Amino acid sequence: MSEPLLIRTSSPEETQALGRLLGENAQPGDVFLLSGPLGAGKTCLTQGIAWGAGVVEYARSPTFVIMTRYLGRLTLYHFDLYRINDPLEAWDLGLEEQIFGDGICVVEWAERAEEVFPPDCLWIELDYPEDGEGRTLSITDVPPRYQARLDPLRAFAKELGSRSDAC
Repeated sequence: MSEPLLIRTSSPEETQALGRLLGENAQPGDVFLLSGPLGAGKTCLTQGIAWGAGVVEYARSPTFVIMTRYLGRLTLYHFDLYRINDPLEAWDLGLEEQIFGDGICVVEWAERAEEVFPPDCLWIELDYPEDGEGRTLSITDVPPRYQARLDPLRAFAKELGSRSDAC
């Protein structure tokens, strides 16, 4: 496992830009598990991932339909588990087929079914910083398949940090 990555964004556009980097570097079988409170930027990050994966549509949170499929360079399966009551419901939704398929999966509210995901998924925690300005994205326990692909995010985080230090 690699060193944890903590990134602070100051706008939805910066959160989308981070997602775009993830999507541009995504490979078949990648699974991005997003957790965090309401309004923390999970759907915003997903929009960027979708655009980076070549999706031209605007990804919207599939809270009521649970899963939306988008076609791009890779097929993106966007799940929102906010409404499930039991982790096993995630399997009933066909989640297993998508996780082990040849597209990429983005799962919002993944903590609601944490026990059903394989260990080689990339967990991203989104939250509000203590001062309430912007958002924080925290990536810890990075599985080996994602380590090198996070380098563009690390570079972007340094760029964001140097801009905020200069202000």
